Formats: sequence, C-alpha cells, structure tokens
Amino acid sequence: MGTHVVECSQKQEEGEHIFRSRYPPVHVPDNVTLPDFVLYNVELYADRMAFVDATTGKGYTYGEVARDIRRFAKALRSLGLRKGRVVLVVLPNVPEYAIVALGIMAGGGVFSGANPAAHSSEIMKQVESADGKLIVSDLPTYHKVKDCGLPVIILGEVRVEGTIHWDELLEAADRASSRTDHITNQEDEIVQQSDLCALPFSSGTTGLSKGVMLTHRNLVANLCSTLFRISPEMIGQVTILGLIPFFHIYGITGICCATIRNKGKVVVMRRYELRSFLNALITHEVSFAPIVPPIILALVKNPIVDEFDLKKLKLRSIMTAAAPLAPEILNEFEKKFPDVQVQEAYGMTEHSCITLSHSNQHIAKRNSVGFILPNLEVKFVDPDTGRYLPKNTPGEICVKSQCVMKGYYKNETETSLTIDTEGWLHTGDIGYIDDDGDIFLVDRIKELIKYKGFQVAPAELEGILLTHPSVEDAAVVGLPDEEAGEIPAAWVVLNSKAKESHEDIINYVASTVAQYKRVRVVQFVDSIPKSPSGKIMRRLIKEKMLEKLKEGT
Repeated sequence: MGTHVVECSQKQEEGEHIFRSRYPPVHVPDNVTLPDFVLYNVELYADRMAFVDATTGKGYTYGEVARDIRRFAKALRSLGLRKGRVVLVVLPNVPEYAIVALGIMAGGGVFSGANPAAHSSEIMKQVESADGKLIVSDLPTYHKVKDCGLPVIILGEVRVEGTIHWDELLEAADRASSRTDHITNQEDEIVQQSDLCALPFSSGTTGLSKGVMLTHRNLVANLCSTLFRISPEMIGQVTILGLIPFFHIYGITGICCATIRNKGKVVVMRRYELRSFLNALITHEVSFAPIVPPIILALVKNPIVDEFDLKKLKLRSIMTAAAPLAPEILNEFEKKFPDVQVQEAYGMTEHSCITLSHSNQHIAKRNSVGFILPNLEVKFVDPDTGRYLPKNTPGEICVKSQCVMKGYYKNETETSLTIDTEGWLHTGDIGYIDDDGDIFLVDRIKELIKYKGFQVAPAELEGILLTHPSVEDAAVVGLPDEEAGEIPAAWVVLNSKAKESHEDIINYVASTVAQYKRVRVVQFVDSIPKSPSGKIMRRLIKEKMLEKLKEGT
C-alpha cells in the first residue's frame, strides 16, 4: 500500500515536470513527402528567384527548382536507384544543392550530405558506413571521391571522363518516355511519408560519427513546428543567407527546405570570408542570416568590418544555434548592430533540426535558446538519478516528438543509449526552463569539467576570457589531474598588440570566478579549431594540450 502511494506520487511529480509549448499544437499533414510539402503552391511563385550564388549571380527560379527536382528524381530512377538506397552528396554550398537533395528524396532515395572539405579517407568512411550507392560531386572535389568505387555525377561546366554529367543526365531524363506530374509517384515504388529520406552524420567531435536515420515525416513535422508563426503576408518576403553548410542538418532543413516552403530567396555562399560575407549581406539585401558564434565574434572584433557602410545593411535578424553565445559578445554585437535582432536557437541532427527557438512575435530572454515549439514535450533529468527536475533546475534536456530520429543506422547500441524505452531523446546537453517557459543552455554533459566533484562549464569560462581586450578567441577543456580529477585549461588566441603573459590571463579569470572554476593551464595558439557548424573541437584541443604538456616535462 505504502509503496503504491510512493509510486503514484512519483508519477504525478514526473507528469508535473514534463513541459510543453505555450502555443497550441499544429497540424502535420499525413501522406505527404518532404519534396511535395516544401513545393506546395510552387506554381504561384514560378518566376520568383529561389537560390542565387552570392558571387557569380547564377540563380534558379522556383519554376526551375521544381522542374529540376522532378527531372533529377526521374533520372535517378533511370539509373536504377531503388527506394531506400543512399546517395552521398559531396558538394560545397551551390545553388543546385537543394535540387540535388530533394531530387534524391523525390526519387525514393536517401540523401546523405558529406563535408567536401573532409579528407578522402573520411568521405570513404561515410560511404561505407551509409552503404552508399551513388555520389554527387563537382570537379574541385572529384579527386576525393573518384576512388570510392561508386558511380559519380558531376555538377559544373566541365565533363570528367568516367563520370555522369549533371546537365546531360537531366536532358536524358527529359527524353525518357515515362511522364508524371507527381514527383514522388514514379514506377512501382511509391514513396511513403514513413520512408527514410535523409542520413546525415552527427558530429564526430565528441565521439564516433554516426548515421542519423530521418524520415519524410520527421522533417515535415519539424518544419511544421518551426514555421508555425509564419503568416501569409510573410510568404516570399525573406531573403536568407545560405552560409551554414548545406550538408549540415540546419543547412538543408532550416535554410533550404524552410525557405522553399515559404518561397523566400537563399543567397548561397560557398565559403566564409569576412569581406565577402559583408558584401553579400549588403549587395543582396539579406534580411535574415543564420550564422555561428565565431562569425559574430569577427563582426564585433575584426577591424575589416569598419571598411563597410553598415547603414546599407537590410539585415533584420541573425540566428545562432551551433554553440552557446557568450553574453559579453552578445552585448558588444547589439551595441554595434542595434537594429539587428539576435536569436539563439537549439537543435540537433537527431531531432531533425531546430528544437527550441524564438519567433518574431515572442522573443525569449537574452541568452535563452528560446521556448518549446508546438508538438514538442521537454523534460529535464538529473543525469545521475534519472529524476525529473522542476523549473529553474539544470538537468539533461530530453525531448519527445514526431521529429525524433528512427535511430542510428546499423547501431542499435548507440540508439538505445540515446532514445529511451518511452521515446525520449536524451540530448546530452544540460539546461533549465524558467518560470516564463524560456530555456537556457548550460553546457554539454560530456564537456562539463569535474574539478574535485564540482561541475565547471567550459562555455562560462570562455565567455569570461572573451571579455579580455587582448583575447580574440578562446576554448576551455578539462585536463586529467591526479588530485582534482580534472582541471580547467584554456587555449587562447591573443590579438597582435597583446603583451599579456599566461599568468596574466589566469589571474584575469581568477578575479571573477569561484576558486574551483579557475583556469589552471593556459596555452597561446594562433586559432581555435572548429567544426564547419562552428562547434569547438574540444577533443582535438585536449589531445594537443596534453602533447604540449608532455613535451614540456
């Protein structure tokens, strides 16, 4: 009897600590694939520009985008691609990227984007892990994929012997005898909403890279939740910067697919360079720019910015989602760009993209990563006990929704560690929800430094280091220590005029934090290694720091 009462009380407490959106649920259409969903009403916007290259000006209208998605889907079927087979796309950001990805999905294939800057051995590893059947690439990247043992489709003007040329392939599709208006209903293999459509690989900076299985339903549901506040008068009005790599889940879903759905324009940038970036913002009158914290840091601290007339900017908002934004940098950015709204968001590949966000109607508090989107449930769990936690209490963020991945490809062990038996996705991130429903990110469980039993968040110390006038960039990791377990250690990039010593930097941090949070080791470096999405590559930094310390002894 007593045990039953305790169990009931515990269940009631858990129920009270499951948090939902302040907004009502939104409808997710059934039986519609991702390509059909984003191309809804496309004929009404056929002459409107959809994608334009920031440098060359080459672009595609919505009519051309819809036409070439259909052509490529048909061409892939003619090449013998069967439903559920994986096609690797190894391309930089180009205007054709979304056409390639959505064409693969429309043809029943599974799109798997790879980093074109990766080493050929890394690309080969992804090909093997994904059981890839075909590769789409371009001439500058071809040398990295030519030995993968798969047919290669090449984009661009130049024909490469032994490959399939993009334009010729689409022209051949036009000559094919079969005709269909419905892009995902071809031959005998009808594409279902429950079918896999994407296999992105999660970041390998904190562990082995794994293929994330996402269905059409996952991505349609995510777009329905993230775009719920888009009103009819906003359709076709947003010009968005396409700089985040399109092989990244936010690049393909949050930029390409969301923009096609809303009939806006994507200004495509192949690579980041500060002058080109600012020139693209001004020339193409970009109104919304999803960027990563290192770019915000450059906009605040780099003197190149002063070469441009910032009054010409039409930029209304930026979004950063890859890593926590230091409050001090946010303050400086807002002083320099007072008319630009800063939105921090939170998402992950395993949840099909954005999980928590802001909206134009509701801006969450400063340094919050936003509020819970419609159709989502969120809870905060004590990593040690599994207990559900109340408001204002940091714990592991767990989320449940239709956006949660099917699992890791051919990796049931990792899947079971990430998605529990009740369908909750465990993010590995520590955060809390306040009384107003705004969520704050503290740090990653794996990145928290344990100093004599105390938890130290690297992001907090990095934020402090960045307030130093001589510090351009910084990264903090935990190094093993016999007495303390781990100690906070920092890589620091100083500006060219800096005269500070290692001891000066250590003392600067020590003057503002508790004793257990103090940085114990500082090494000066030229740059901080970061992933394409802007995340600090902590594992690599830790290895290099330990090597240097070993050499010193």
